[in-house]
Amino acid sequence: MIVFAGPHTPATAVGKAWTAVSFRTNTTDLVGVTQPGMPQAGLRDLPGAIVLGGGVMVEAGGSLVGAIGVSGGPGGEADDACAKAGIAAIQDKLDF
Repeated sequence: MIVFAGPHTPATAVGKAWTAVSFRTNTTDLVGVTQPGMPQAGLRDLPGAIVLGGGVMVEAGGSLVGAIGVSGGPGGEADDACAKAGIAAIQDKLDF
């Protein structure tokens, strides 16, 4: 059986990257602190915020330079692993 990611996937990936940069936090780290009943639960209601694994900050020289968003894997953990692997593959080009 072949499964393809849905048409929502590109926008979700962009939203994950935007969320990571906006909150200066990897989206996986936001999942727990934004659960219902938690003080930061309202972050999930902000327009454009995607609180699912797969949004990872990109840092170079000790500074935040952007983020990568991955979507379409079978869960946030897979998206997160893919994002981190992508960053690792180019980290030598980022360090200055």
